[in-house]
Amino acid sequence: MVLLILLLVLLAGALLSWIASAYSRLLCRCIALCSLLINLVVIACIWISADTGTLLSQQHWMYNWQQQWVPQFGISLHLAMDGLSMLMLALTFFLGALSVLISWREIDKKVGFFHFNLLFVLAGITGVFLTMDLFLFYFFWEMMLIPMYFLIGIWGHEHREYAANKFFIFTQAGGLLMLLSILGLYFVHAYHTNVYTFNYFDLLNTDMAQDTARLLLLGFLIAFVVKLPAVPFHTWLPDAHTEAPTAGSVVLAGLLLKTGAYGILRFALPLFPEAAREIAPAAMLIGVIGILYGGQLAFAQRDFKRLIAYTSVSHMGFVLLGAFAFNELAYQGVVMQMITHGISTGALFILAGALYERIHTRELKKMGGLWPLLPVMGSTTLIFVMASLGLPGLGNFVAEFLILVGSWQANKVLTILATTGLVIATIYSLRIMQKVFFGTTNREYALPDLNVREKLIVGALIIVIFWLGIYPQPVLNAVKSKMPAVSEVVKTGYHYTIRKR
Repeated sequence: MVLLILLLVLLAGALLSWIASAYSRLLCRCIALCSLLINLVVIACIWISADTGTLLSQQHWMYNWQQQWVPQFGISLHLAMDGLSMLMLALTFFLGALSVLISWREIDKKVGFFHFNLLFVLAGITGVFLTMDLFLFYFFWEMMLIPMYFLIGIWGHEHREYAANKFFIFTQAGGLLMLLSILGLYFVHAYHTNVYTFNYFDLLNTDMAQDTARLLLLGFLIAFVVKLPAVPFHTWLPDAHTEAPTAGSVVLAGLLLKTGAYGILRFALPLFPEAAREIAPAAMLIGVIGILYGGQLAFAQRDFKRLIAYTSVSHMGFVLLGAFAFNELAYQGVVMQMITHGISTGALFILAGALYERIHTRELKKMGGLWPLLPVMGSTTLIFVMASLGLPGLGNFVAEFLILVGSWQANKVLTILATTGLVIATIYSLRIMQKVFFGTTNREYALPDLNVREKLIVGALIIVIFWLGIYPQPVLNAVKSKMPAVSEVVKTGYHYTIRKR
């Protein structure tokens, strides 16, 4: 029941931190941080055990737990974890802990309710990465929505209500389409088998007409690409990032966007393999458009956080490109991109938030010449800017290289176009350094550099991004040994093997 415990720790931590805030803000923050660190340690131990052979490396599912919930409708509490889930959970708890630390001084109103919502949205994300029941998956998908709405709408900046409402409308509309597809798949499976179930493994090889499969896939895919986000469903993201508090931006960029990518890999492709293969060229084209269009918009931004937000649109285009390339290299690159983007872009949002606390503006034209005043912040920003543009030795390079090598086997023209996105990434990444830290400024600042807490946060992120760039094999092994290649799912309709622990 370790998977259920991971969820309960977050939910209990959310409630306890809210209650504790009535007595001590420090206690509230410590409870939130400890609950995330406990889960992070548990996942780290599982990962280490898996690498040393304690877990059965040949089994695709390391843990599987199921209890009946509403059996008359085929709904169960079904949680399972494989290599992909394990990596996503490690990212979730790591960035969640850093989000608590970065909010230590920034959040000074309704502190208990803030940490309640932060842990609640992380619990929803954890549920999305673990659940193997489609009804429960939709439950957790919607569970992420409300606390993130509060995080943006209460603790955001000037136009926070507009951004929160836009985020809610986009994601809720996509979620409702996914619900219709889940119900459609539920009834189609029952029509052929006379068994009503939301169990993922039972629904995997559902027999259906190709036209039906296309419609059901479209409902899932729209929900996932809205959350990814892919062009043209991306417009909610820059507003949400710009207005969200720093922790909200980290959770949005590092985790919430990854639920869309995870949904494509876990649900869209395996449930509808033939339909996915048919739409693959169009999906890859949308990914390339996102890479190029997002990069151009990033270069045109004058607001620091909006610039970083549009880089996410560009980087997530690589996820769509690789996911529909249908080969193992591209698949591994997509998983690496999900992790490295969460680290590098989350770090840039943390640094943008730290800079905003010091100069109280996000306008690039009001910055410049800050390197002599903030050498540690400037050096740290340079590392993650280099990661964003794909410098060898950093994690993003490995991810994008694998995606491009894999997509080359599927579509050479689109791969060439996607490669030009790396040039655009170089331009907008270097623009960050030029506008913020180099050049001259007419304003006189007397600014403190990163303090000990902030150095601890960015130091942890630097270690991880270098580790992923220099020695990514543990991540690649976890994906390869715990998940079947996407190409196998598409070509053979892979039957998953479950072993209960």
